[in-house]
Amino acid sequence: MSLPATYRPLTIDCGIRAASNRAGGKIALSEGERRLTYRQLVERVDRVAAVGAGLGLGPGDHAALLAGNCLEYIEIVCGLSCSGIAVATPSPRLAAGELGFILQDCAARILFVEPALETLVRALDLPALERIVVIGSRYEALLAQAHPQRPAVTVQEWENFSIPYTSGTTGKPKGVLLSHRARTMCFGAMAVEFGCYSPDDRALATAPLCHGAGLAFALAPVFFGGTCDILPRFDPGQLLARLDVTAATNVFLVPTHFHAIFGLDAATLDSHRPRALRSIISNAAALPQATKERIVAYFGTDILHECYGATETGIVCNLRPPDQLRKTKCVGLPFPYTEVRILREDGSEAAPGEIGELFSTSPTLFNGYWNRPEETAAALRDGKWVSVGDLATRDDEGYLYIVDRKKDMIISGGLNIYPREIEEALFAHPAIADAAVIGIPDAYWGETLKAFVVLRPGAQISPQVLQEHCRAHLSSYKVPHAFDVLDSLPRNPAGKVLKTALREREAGAE
Repeated sequence: MSLPATYRPLTIDCGIRAASNRAGGKIALSEGERRLTYRQLVERVDRVAAVGAGLGLGPGDHAALLAGNCLEYIEIVCGLSCSGIAVATPSPRLAAGELGFILQDCAARILFVEPALETLVRALDLPALERIVVIGSRYEALLAQAHPQRPAVTVQEWENFSIPYTSGTTGKPKGVLLSHRARTMCFGAMAVEFGCYSPDDRALATAPLCHGAGLAFALAPVFFGGTCDILPRFDPGQLLARLDVTAATNVFLVPTHFHAIFGLDAATLDSHRPRALRSIISNAAALPQATKERIVAYFGTDILHECYGATETGIVCNLRPPDQLRKTKCVGLPFPYTEVRILREDGSEAAPGEIGELFSTSPTLFNGYWNRPEETAAALRDGKWVSVGDLATRDDEGYLYIVDRKKDMIISGGLNIYPREIEEALFAHPAIADAAVIGIPDAYWGETLKAFVVLRPGAQISPQVLQEHCRAHLSSYKVPHAFDVLDSLPRNPAGKVLKTALREREAGAE
């Protein structure tokens, strides 16, 4: 079947170009004192595309970008992808071995890197890599020589836009192939659901752009003609100040950001209370109910959205502001044009209140894992339903609740135990700032429970008091047998607790 004459691909750069045609002199992106208007952004996107072509890259090739949050991040990803070059976006916080694995795995022919990491990447053995471009004066010199003309190549909407890598919490990181269509359709759903991506809206981006969600929440405002202010790094006091100074209407934050914000002194919290903010979107990890209550009390009752999703699926569901305190430990209803199924092990539909594996289908699904056909097949059911291994249940109104990750479920004495429930109970104690629970091998029970906790500044508490607290909120078999107090929990840059690191720590202590 041939495409209709009026067909126009849904691509990221098309949205940015449309916004530029509408208001080319408007500020699209800012970072500190640096600014890019829409007209300047489009010109630099086209120069990046010309640089890629000049270095011999074309449709189907891969590049990589290794940098922290900066204006260049957006223009590099958009400039290469509008020429059909998908960009892998590993975290700049990775160790050399982890980084070497990803850069070799993604088959990048060209790497754009921030100056601080140049020495590290040049020391890696990367035979497929043909060129390293260091962001800064050398990068600017290349752009200055390039001719800013829109690429002649037609990129189809189903072609790959970017390749973020999974965190590797359960094994080797996998490259997630995200299409232009999946991202643009996700932006449309976000605009409808969150109501904060009009041309009049202003976003603040502090989450790492190297992650699928961080990049999506920075690009969506620009795609629709708004403004996005980029923070190079997260600092809770600076975040509140920038929200106030820029009169930001929306921000995407993860639970660790909120923990840091509420660790600030009362005077700082009072002096920088955001006035223009209309939407806070939280994702990446579950928000403890106690933290939700603090967010609502500080920012307001009509502002918080907690959504659930994955890089592979896009956003699956969202709990809207009116339901935040009405539906506890809940992640809401399915996102626009998204269907959700909760299935038993045999593939049949779970009843309301029954725990099963969550599958979703929508136009925002990934294209698969790069060079991982077997793992792609394992994530799919019936070719169009995707699971990332999360267990969930739904209530009689259709609201969804994430119980835990399937691989984190603990079986003790033949009983299924979900760590998230225990972690929620620990978070409810005023001395606890952070918590994670794992199963440790036990000859009699199979596994027993161990909790790792981070205390609030100045707090002290004994394991016996924590056990009594848990007994008051949980069945006896869900009470941890042991507690360790840590300065912080190991987390990846997206804020997810690395329970594999906790298990390795425990195994090494035996």
